[in-house]
Amino acid sequence: MELPPDELKAIIARMKRAHGHLGSVIRMMEEGSDCEAVLTQMAAVNKALSRAGYAVVATGLRRCVANGDDADSVDVKQMEKLFLALA
Repeated sequence: MELPPDELKAIIARMKRAHGHLGSVIRMMEEGSDCEAVLTQMAAVNKALSRAGYAVVATGLRRCVANGDDADSVDVKQMEKLFLALA
């Protein structure tokens, strides 16, 4: 299922923030920052990326519902596989 970029704007913005945040975490590591602080920030980046992934799945599901797709036209196994890949 293809998702138009206009439906993903908020997710793309979230990913860009996570990208910047990851750069900050790398910089912290290069500067020898405290282990706890680094891990806390890494966890925040990880959560942001996971939430973005779930948002992509949710957007796809909303698109299926909005288009009136029935269960036969949606590859349910593929959607489940994509969703579980985030777990």
